[in-house]
Amino acid sequence: MKNSYPSLSVAIQDLQKEGYTADFNLCNAGDEHKHKKSIHKATELDVIKFYRFEGMSDPGDNTILYVIETTTGEKGLLVDAYGMYAGNVPQDLIKKLKIIQ
Repeated sequence: MKNSYPSLSVAIQDLQKEGYTADFNLCNAGDEHKHKKSIHKATELDVIKFYRFEGMSDPGDNTILYVIETTTGEKGLLVDAYGMYAGNVPQDLIKKLKIIQ
C-alpha cells in the first residue's frame, strides 16, 4: 500500500490488486457491501488508511478513498465525496471515519 497515488482510479486499481476488492457504500444504517447487500456498523470495521483527492477545477471532484477491513474478514474500498456533499450517515460511523483524518 503506497503513501499516495496520482489519481483515484490508479489508487483503486492498485489497492484491488492488494486484495481490497469489496465495494463499500455509505448508507443510513452504516457501511454497505454493495454486492453482498450486507451492512457493517462502525464497530464492525477498521479504516486502515485513507487517500484524499482534490479536483483541480471543480470542488465537486473532491473525494476520499477509505481502505477498510471488517471484523468478518472483508477487505474493500469506500469512495466518498466530502465537504458540502455529506449524506445522512450514522454518527458513530462518521466518528469512525474522522478518527484518521
